[in-house]
Amino acid sequence: MINSEAKLSDKLFHDDIPQAPTRNGYGEGLVAAGKENPNVVVLCADLTESTRSLAFKEAFPERFIEAGISEQNMADVAAGLAKYGKIPFISSYATFSPGRNWEQIRTTVAYNNVPVKVGGAHAGISVGPDGGTHQALEDLAIMRALPNMTVIAPADSIEARKATLAASRTNTPVYLRFAREATPVFTTDGSPFEIGKAVVLREGKDVALIGAGPLLYNALLAAEQLAQKGIDAAVVDSHTVKPLDEETILRVAGATKRVVSVEEHQVIGGLGSALAELFAKKMPIPMEFIGVQDRFGESGEPQELLEAFGMGVGSIVQAIERVMQR
Repeated sequence: MINSEAKLSDKLFHDDIPQAPTRNGYGEGLVAAGKENPNVVVLCADLTESTRSLAFKEAFPERFIEAGISEQNMADVAAGLAKYGKIPFISSYATFSPGRNWEQIRTTVAYNNVPVKVGGAHAGISVGPDGGTHQALEDLAIMRALPNMTVIAPADSIEARKATLAASRTNTPVYLRFAREATPVFTTDGSPFEIGKAVVLREGKDVALIGAGPLLYNALLAAEQLAQKGIDAAVVDSHTVKPLDEETILRVAGATKRVVSVEEHQVIGGLGSALAELFAKKMPIPMEFIGVQDRFGESGEPQELLEAFGMGVGSIVQAIERVMQR
């Protein structure tokens, strides 16, 4: 059954479930953070509308900096602002930031442990027609490897708004990952959100689906489908990829003894890898990994790509059936 504390949308399994890009929540969260804290500033690399930084620019033009197509400089400027007491958010497509300016983020932000927040938009394969060059599938891995860096992949636009506001209240570097495509909004304003605290969306005793990002909705659909076959699947929203909520994850995994990770990212280095590292140290159990299987993306319609790359509901069901046999 669905965990009542998670407060999912009443329309969770309806065809008319509301949809919105997670990047919308970023824009809304920036404005909320700006209202709450006058030290919040926003920088963007010539993609102000696409990243939804435009909302902050319109609300607080004196606190917005257009860095132009200069992602490396944007990160360095943000680090300098952070040294002087500001809370900077920098944004671009994830292939460009952190893809293009990872060294600057590493050295000026993470190494100095200053509170710069990096918003990586248009992440994942569902960017669609933009193709492999613009589909960031490695960003969680490269940011998770940085000391001092918190890494968050919100599941929907509401959670993205909460994550952005929560990030503005921390005094450390944070990476926030967003998608371009409109995806189901299945959490609510009343759903719990805390950095570093996973949310159990559904309790179960046979297998645990642990995911992050919009693909988590497919995990919920797969769990409902499997319930008709008598398989009781737990679903966990591990929105914070780093640091993991080890207590909650180990509790759920301990009850089910099997885990399937679900993410729109390379299976190498992302949430699945983080979970495998945790289980290897504290609770070795059978695992399957839903994600991109060590290849680049390609052009196509978002839903077609998710199916073709093995991240659709049917592929998740098959992964659960495989892990149940181990």
